[in-house]
Amino acid sequence: MRLIQTILVCISIMGLTVSCKEKSKAGPVAGGRKSGSVNVEVMVIKPDTLLNIIYATGTLLPNEKVELRNEVSGRITGIYFNEGTEVKQGTLLLKINDQDLQAQLNKNSVQGKMARDEEYRKRQLLDIKAISQEEYDMVANQLQSVQAERQLLDAQIAKTQIFAPLSGKIGLRNVSPGSYIPSNTLIATLQQVDPIKIEFAVPEKYTQLMRSGMQISFGMDYTPEPFSGKVYAVESGVDEATRTVKVRATCSNPKRLLVPGTFARISVVLEEIPDAIKIPSEAMVGDIAGNMVFVVRGGKATSVPIFAGIRTEKDVQITQGLQPGDSLIVTGLLQISDGTSVSIKGRGPSKQNSTK
Repeated sequence: MRLIQTILVCISIMGLTVSCKEKSKAGPVAGGRKSGSVNVEVMVIKPDTLLNIIYATGTLLPNEKVELRNEVSGRITGIYFNEGTEVKQGTLLLKINDQDLQAQLNKNSVQGKMARDEEYRKRQLLDIKAISQEEYDMVANQLQSVQAERQLLDAQIAKTQIFAPLSGKIGLRNVSPGSYIPSNTLIATLQQVDPIKIEFAVPEKYTQLMRSGMQISFGMDYTPEPFSGKVYAVESGVDEATRTVKVRATCSNPKRLLVPGTFARISVVLEEIPDAIKIPSEAMVGDIAGNMVFVVRGGKATSVPIFAGIRTEKDVQITQGLQPGDSLIVTGLLQISDGTSVSIKGRGPSKQNSTK
């Protein structure tokens, strides 16, 4: 029994000896910070131009859109346009039967000639006091009544013809020659697509920055070609449901590449800030008291509280806390704390104008 206990004690002593040797070789305890300096990369702060850009999605709209509808019912006697083609303003597009109105117009022409002749004779007699003023007034009123009836007939006949109210591209027709159509039937749709409109919405916080004349850039899914436009109108109020403001811009479309109703990806440069101080977003460290960064001062890492401004996809504008010439630590942030000795092993990439 004593022999077994002696063997166990020897084994324990040997295990402790081996463990101590391994720990002495392993160095500091895992999880602790290195007692020496930490290798880091830094970026020297330099003022640069910052573009405040927002991204949005929008829809292409025709510059003008008209639904061609008839004002009077009747049988179609002629369709004078081809579907999907360009038409000029004032072109006759459709004619509805007006034979009964034309007959009434001919009758009115005869009545008008008789009324004018009668008015002329009565006026001659009135000049020589052969008739009373009352007799002449009756004839004159009859002439005016005939003339008013002609104006009414002209207006009714005009409603039997549909002319292109503007130049543009006409769509598919919904009627056929010879068919009887009631009033207010949709004949076709006419759209003016050059120039074309782009409608999109921006968050309400950018309302004061959006203004007429601003340039926008946008792209389409069906073509790699980039496009640009100009803002011409901003909605006067904020949509309470979405808390956004509608904006419309125009873009020339001579090649008809842009089609109304399609989806567009839009970017807008809201403002250009010269001499802005910007840093990579990964160099900023969150803290209970706020955001901070680490800079190198006297060979040691020094924490500096900062205030952030505009945020882009990769960069953050610093409005307070950093100065030009500061050496900002951009790597090794998890291994340092305030006062840690650091060794600069390289310089971070120089920052160019941010457009994201």
